[in-house]
Amino acid sequence: MDAATRPVASYAQRIAFVSEMAARLHRYGTTAQRLEAAVTALSQRLDLECEAWSNPTGLILSFSDPGKPLGSSDTTRVIRLAPGENDLHKLGEADRIAEAVANGQMSIAQGHTALRTLDRAPVMRTRVMQVLAFGLAAAAVAGLWRLPWLDIATAAAAGLLIGLLDQYTSPRPAMKEASEALAALTAGTVVSLVAVTVGPLNLNTVVIASLVVLLPGMAITNAMNELASQHWVSGTVRFAGALTTVMKLTVGAIIAIEILGQLGLQPQVRAWRPQPEWVEWSAMVLAAFAFAVLFKASRRDYPWVMGAAIAGYLIARYAGQAWGSPAGIFLSALALTAAGNAFGRWVQRPGAIIRLPGIIMLVPGSASLRGLLTLVQQQDVDAGQSALLTVTTIVMALVAGLLFGNLLMPARKNL
Repeated sequence: MDAATRPVASYAQRIAFVSEMAARLHRYGTTAQRLEAAVTALSQRLDLECEAWSNPTGLILSFSDPGKPLGSSDTTRVIRLAPGENDLHKLGEADRIAEAVANGQMSIAQGHTALRTLDRAPVMRTRVMQVLAFGLAAAAVAGLWRLPWLDIATAAAAGLLIGLLDQYTSPRPAMKEASEALAALTAGTVVSLVAVTVGPLNLNTVVIASLVVLLPGMAITNAMNELASQHWVSGTVRFAGALTTVMKLTVGAIIAIEILGQLGLQPQVRAWRPQPEWVEWSAMVLAAFAFAVLFKASRRDYPWVMGAAIAGYLIARYAGQAWGSPAGIFLSALALTAAGNAFGRWVQRPGAIIRLPGIIMLVPGSASLRGLLTLVQQQDVDAGQSALLTVTTIVMALVAGLLFGNLLMPARKNL
């Protein structure tokens, strides 16, 4: 459809479509700098001028019509939103719809209709898969750390319970605010009871593995990336939200352990990682599959998502063995960011399909929670400082990899 035959949309219709698209990109976990760039590019292709401002809890979009006198058509939209969650399927569909509307293959009305189809409630099979993925991710991470079989089984059971709890609390706003603390309370209780009644565990490590899906490592990394991109407000707010999540998880786990202590139940604790190397390799594949489910990727994208997660882990592992852990994390983030941008260029799909799963097993969520748990349990400031240094080193390596990956292979698609 060329410009002469394309249906003409009104100024208000174009504003409504861009606003709807911006809100959806926010809900699907897009960072501030990528969202603002995507909204600005879409507006220009729809003959609009748009100043976009994004933060983790809302959007401000200021529009004007370039064909009219300055100030005569100014319109501002303020949109209040909850923090977004990564949804690779819906992100890819939103990108496809935006391209179709901008190219004239869809009218604005058809674009709105297509976007509304993304709001269908997940079927029961999808919800069951999400719950199972919580347990599988917990077991896989415990396997990656080569924990004993009892530890792996305990992490899987606690992860499944947390997945069920997440399904219960997500549609209930009154419980959503405390969901992380409730999840940590559940994990701490289950793990401690197993350590009391069945056998000794790597207690804190199993609790952290159980909570792996809720750890805010990606949020911390995105926050520092936004700060490095001079999106000060969004980066600061996102970082504060990540710290709040870590504190909620710590409080929930500590309460569970303290309650059992008051009841006279003392968990048996040991530090033991006996598993052979094949367990780690198997766990790596299972973790990649679990994160493909948790990122809500399309079925056709599972090979891309799993391949990216495995590649990111292997690059960090072997480069870390050769040149040190920070260098491994930097090279992995650089390679996967460049690969994501190349994917966006050549496949014409969002680079996030490669980039996000590629760095998910590198983010510092487990280190931050471990440090705070150790600080609270031992009342040892030195332990907390050591954990803070570890988290800072990981974040610096990740952000450097993301920045230089974008330089190595510049992105054509902002998502």
